Order: sequence, then C-alpha cells, then structure tokens
Amino acid sequence: MSISVRDVHWGTNGVLIVDGVSLDLATGKTLGLLGPNGSGKSSLLRLICRLRKVRSGVITLGETELSSMSRLDIAKRVALVEQQATTEARVTVLDVVRLGRTPHRGPIAPWNARDDEAVTNALNYVGMTGKAQQLWHTLSGGERQRVHIARALAQTPTELLLDEPTNHLDIQHQLEILSLVTKLPATSIIALHDLNLASMFCDSVAVLSRGRVVASGAAEDVLSEDLLADVFGVRVRVERSPHHGRHHIHYLGRVT
Repeated sequence: MSISVRDVHWGTNGVLIVDGVSLDLATGKTLGLLGPNGSGKSSLLRLICRLRKVRSGVITLGETELSSMSRLDIAKRVALVEQQATTEARVTVLDVVRLGRTPHRGPIAPWNARDDEAVTNALNYVGMTGKAQQLWHTLSGGERQRVHIARALAQTPTELLLDEPTNHLDIQHQLEILSLVTKLPATSIIALHDLNLASMFCDSVAVLSRGRVVASGAAEDVLSEDLLADVFGVRVRVERSPHHGRHHIHYLGRVT
C-alpha cells in the first residue's frame, strides 16, 4: 500500500473531528474522499501529510510510519494542494511553481539543473509553460488551480493530496482539473463535494460522516440511494451513465 491509515483519531478544543478512521490506498490509485461539510475530510488530509499530529492511531507511507519521518522527508514525498489561495504579492507563475522545489534544496544550496527540469516538467504537464512569466493575480480560477498542481508536481511527490480542487470552478474547468489529476504519476486522495465527479474520476471512494468512514469501495458499490439519504440528507436516483459507464446521481431534493 502507498497510504495506510489505521484507527486514527484527532480533535481540537475538546471536539473529536477524525474518529477512528482506517483507509488503504494502493500505489498509483485515486481515492475520492467524500462527506458533508465538517465531516473531517480536510483534517484527515492534513494528518496524512503531518501538518497535524494524530492523537492516536497510525499512518503509514509505504513501509514507513509517518511518525518516524522528518517533516522534510514527508515534504519530499507528499504534496498537498489546498483550497484555492490568494496573494497580493506580484509573483509570476514561475515563482509559484519554483516553491515546490523547497523541500529538495538546502538553506544555501544553489538552484540546479534538476530543479529546472522538475519545474519545466510540471509547467508542461499542466499546460502552463506559455504563461510562466504571467503575474499570478491575472490568472483565471482554472489557471490558478493548474499552477497549484504544478507547484505540487515540482516537489516530485509519490503521494498527492488535494482539498476540494474544483471549488469555485465552472464545469469545464472541473472536468479538466480532475482529468489532469487522475493521469498524474502519483497516488492521489481528492476531497470532493461533487459525487458524480468522484464516480467519474476516482478508482474508489470513502464516505465520511462526523469523522467516521461509513462506507468505502468502488463508487457504484458505495453511493447508494439509502446511504446518500442518511449521510447527505438528500433524495437521489442512481443509474449507470450511458456516456462514461459509471454511476450517475440525479438529485431529487432534501429528505423530509
């Protein structure tokens, strides 16, 4: 397994936010992390990259327990793309993507050919090479997300975590971003709100509710009408899409 989470608990201010979560994700696969607001998705991603420390339980990357790894070693391996960030600084696309090389460089190490190659490859992969010198604040929302992903790729990670990467994007850009992410040469966990996008692009899904995993597996096995009513409080009709062959969810209204 590339990522293994075993009976992990975490909370703050006396509130348990991640409550006994266990997950396994094989190398090269994509997991969709689903659940209502406040279900613990973002907190779990931060625990996996050790921005927060577990209260109890074990997270393993490959064969190594996360708790035994230094922050630098984790940063060389795991990249986190958080929800869209803004900055008032006059930085270029290239400046932002170069930040991805920080874990691989010492405090006084000069920029080298390997750094250049990683940044060039990352920009090429997301189709932003032609905008490398453009100022960050002039980019569209979809372009900014591509740059966020390029920065993460410049880290040359083996695991990639994305927190709501399609928030505030139109449908076209949502499809472009997720198509891009699922073709990356990394093991990925993507926190999503859109259940149909998760069904289309993820190898498996895990549904969180109040900090617990209530179901996990292939989307067609997990995203049932009863479960969505219980967890999300919505009535749905689930059927197989004639376009992509995956399950498609039609929203009918709130559970009354």
